Amino acid sequence: MAETAKTAEPAGTAEPAGERPARREVGRLARRVRSFAADHGGSADGQVSHLGARGHRLVLVGADGAWGDLVARDRAALTEAAERAGVTLHETLEGELAARMRSGPYEWSRMAGLQIGGDDGGGGAVYRARR
Repeated sequence: MAETAKTAEPAGTAEPAGERPARREVGRLARRVRSFAADHGGSADGQVSHLGARGHRLVLVGADGAWGDLVARDRAALTEAAERAGVTLHETLEGELAARMRSGPYEWSRMAGLQIGGDDGGGGAVYRARR
């Protein structure tokens, strides 16, 4: 049986298992953050918070006051993506950052949940706000 010659890789060049998918995730997240910033005044600020078992949430606030979020399991991935996209990260979602957030009709309807014209799933009456 013939042996196959192996070429040795230089030390430190092998990628640890799982690092390539992690880099791809960071790249995907960074593209989404850049896209959000471009669509909302050219810049954005953000804040990363822990969601529990689901992971972490990056809340983005655009220069125009629009806001959105991204969720990922890894806090470091969200932080790195925000840094790559040029987003200024804040420790808390308070003060000036929170004051800049502008909620539109979509956000208000989501906050109201089933109360505005939705079906409660049980066949019962659903409260409908007056318009």
